[in-house]
Amino acid sequence: MTTTEKTPPEHPSLWPRVPDVMRRVLLAPAVGPFFALALTMAYFSLKSDRFLQGPNLSLVLQQVMVVGVLAIGQTFVILTAGIDLSVGTVMAFGQIVMTKLAIDHGYRPLTAILLGILACVGFGILNGGLVTAVRLPAFIVTLGTLNIAFALTHIVSNDLTYPPGKSGAASLPSALLFFGRTFTIGHTEITYGVVLMFVLFALAWYALTQTAWGRHVYAVGDNREAARLTGIRTNRVLLSVYAIAGLMYGIAAWLLVSRTEIGDPNAGQTTENLDSITAVVLGGTSLFGGRGTVIGTLIGAIIVGVFRNGLTIIGVEVIYQYLVTGILVILAVAVDQVTHRRRA
Repeated sequence: MTTTEKTPPEHPSLWPRVPDVMRRVLLAPAVGPFFALALTMAYFSLKSDRFLQGPNLSLVLQQVMVVGVLAIGQTFVILTAGIDLSVGTVMAFGQIVMTKLAIDHGYRPLTAILLGILACVGFGILNGGLVTAVRLPAFIVTLGTLNIAFALTHIVSNDLTYPPGKSGAASLPSALLFFGRTFTIGHTEITYGVVLMFVLFALAWYALTQTAWGRHVYAVGDNREAARLTGIRTNRVLLSVYAIAGLMYGIAAWLLVSRTEIGDPNAGQTTENLDSITAVVLGGTSLFGGRGTVIGTLIGAIIVGVFRNGLTIIGVEVIYQYLVTGILVILAVAVDQVTHRRRA
């Protein structure tokens, strides 16, 4: 070896690895949605000075919190290559159970809340049981339970009566309205429901990325039969996914009551199904299963909220907001299709 030659360092510099790190970051599923969110916010901030003000951004998060929690459950289901069409009606059923038990039957508030959440978990277990035991497609199963939950919601709510001279927040126990309460950061009010949403997203991220159960969810979504052959109990994983999704819908029901301050059988049954799926797809989770993150879903839910809020601020009619949302879904699904074909 000549004096001009140098032996390679035992621990090579990190500099040559920087491009690889950047490449991994740029290819992360949540990066695309993040840039889309940044561009969307930049556009509306140029169109209106009100958009980036603290109170308006707080309002966006308040409008997003219910759909965001629903979208957590929807993400789990879609990661397993399924889809849940019953999210909105199951949530509506849960919030009617809570308010009915608390108002008409005098149940303690926390008991009424728990039973309402358990009612939603029951629907999740029913969905998961039919998907695993009967081997029915999730689309068909949840289309059926959508109608069942819708019917039960209206049956239960038919004789829902508020005390004489009282309605809504005046008759609901404070525990049911807890997540609608606010606290102040600077000059901006934040609801406890928004905090809960972020906590649930953090827990979902941990479960999917830091536990064996999360790895099994991705494996089942990527190839259910291959996952079974490796020893993963696929039916148990699927059943747990739908049960946890039901739990998310139950918590969303509580958030809905806290936000609307009333038990309304029609609340949550219109846009929530579409918005939860839109949030998941915009967040980069593949409808083919096995790929995506809840962080992307959070960003996707905020994108939906930003679009709705921004279009309202600049004076766009509600019907055109639905048009824009539909276009966003089609574009996101088209990108997912192209990506899937390239991977195949």
